[in-house]
Amino acid sequence: MLLAGGSALGVAGVAAAGATGVLPFSEAMQRALGVASSNPATELGVTRVERVYSAARGRDVDLVFMLPSKNPQRGLPISLYLHGRGGSGRRSAPGGLVNQLSGEVARRAVPAYGFVAVDGGPNNYWHEHVPGDDPMRMLLEEVPVWLAQRGLGGVDGMPFACAGTSMGGFGALLYARRRAERRQPPAAIAAVSPALITSWAEMSKRNAFRDAADWASMDPLKHLDAIRGIPTGVWCGTEDAFITGVRQFIAEARPKVGHTARGKHGEAFFRSVVPGLVSFLGRHVPPRPV
Repeated sequence: MLLAGGSALGVAGVAAAGATGVLPFSEAMQRALGVASSNPATELGVTRVERVYSAARGRDVDLVFMLPSKNPQRGLPISLYLHGRGGSGRRSAPGGLVNQLSGEVARRAVPAYGFVAVDGGPNNYWHEHVPGDDPMRMLLEEVPVWLAQRGLGGVDGMPFACAGTSMGGFGALLYARRRAERRQPPAAIAAVSPALITSWAEMSKRNAFRDAADWASMDPLKHLDAIRGIPTGVWCGTEDAFITGVRQFIAEARPKVGHTARGKHGEAFFRSVVPGLVSFLGRHVPPRPV
């Protein structure tokens, strides 16, 4: 094996692929480098970025599509992917998500679906912390319109599921609750290392809620009944600062997937759970209309 000696070539090639969407190696080399998908190298999934105006947030935002192919079918089911604290739509998903998705779809391990991410603000935990900047209203009311306008997400453009990492995991659980309150529950929730903090002393450091009561009104750990019955997957590293809250969630909510394994709160662990996340959401893609 020439993995060590070929690492520089691998990094350069993968970097180039980020710009072109095509890996410049044979499938065998891709597998050796750990970046291969199951479909041909010329048919990797694609990421597309558009700029749209959000009235709910009062600003332009990036609308980022992560799709299994260059030409997705009309009405392709879409899951949200919510970014973490300090993140953005462009930096929402773990590395390898698009390649994993396109490979699974190509070999028919999961039905075709995609992801959409959007700028939700760096530190608002996906709610209206600053008056006039309401990312949750954007998700509930504007994202479906944007999807429908582009022929994605079904007839009404509604995402079939919601996923997120860290603060985005908190946001995904809150979003599912808001959907359920509107009697439009999502088909599934996937939360990677969700920021489930168990004390106000710790949460208050983030300056994301007015006070303890404001946080309690949205804390997923205090509103488990609101999403009960929605298939949920949670993944978290055992060396992650949020593991205590995640373990409490797993014990009390009994999600379909409650995966913990050695790992910290970072890209190495996030990337490691991508296969499980793609597979989990794939099991909850709604059937296509006949």
